[in-house]
Parts: sequence; structure tokens; C-alpha cells
Amino acid sequence: MIELLASRYTYVLVFVLLGIGIYMTIASANLVKKLIGVSLFQTAIFLFFVSMAYVEGGSAPIVPHEEAPGELMIASPLPQVIVLTAIVVGIAVTAVGLALVIRIYAEYGTLREDTLREVRADE
Repeated sequence: MIELLASRYTYVLVFVLLGIGIYMTIASANLVKKLIGVSLFQTAIFLFFVSMAYVEGGSAPIVPHEEAPGELMIASPLPQVIVLTAIVVGIAVTAVGLALVIRIYAEYGTLREDTLREVRADE
């Protein structure tokens, strides 16, 4: 069992990051901590996609000069492209979330979710 975990350490790291991200998103009352939890969860998903795309003994998808290219193990570049696009979208979403958090703090003077619910109920 330990040998399997040692050989698949990226999957263990993915599940640890997923757990921490979900816990931070659910358990924290602070909006900034919730946003950090979502970002951590997103990073775990990126790591999962990249680790799934790994091919043992694979090479870059470049046409070789050899006569028999069918025998060559080639890694698919598609997961890396998808993750790269998702990273850009994730950074934009995090920036918009932080801008909203700044605006909420300027308006209400707090970032605690329960306090914000009380303030909004009084309005």
C-alpha cells in the first residue's frame, strides 16, 4: 500500500489539496479565506489533469526522423493546453473575486459572512 502511494504521490497531493480547499471554502467565515480555498481547490484540479496526462516513457509530439514513428510513445499536449487556459481563467476569476471582496469591505466594513448576512437583513 505504501509503495503504491509512493509511486502515485501526485494523486495523494491532489486529494490533500482538494480536501484543504473544500474545508477552507466551507468552514471559513471570512470571504478572503473562502476565495483562497476556491483557488486551492482549482489548483488541485489543474494538478490532477497534468498528472493524468503523464505518459511513462513518452516524448513530445514532434514528428521524428525515424522510419517507424508508430512505435514511439507520445504524450498528448491537449491536457496541458486545457490546464493553461484554465489557469488564465482562474486568475481572472480570482481577480474579480478579490475586487468584489474589496468593494464589500468598503461598503460594509467587514468580511465575515455571518456579519454580512445580519447587516443585509437589517437593510
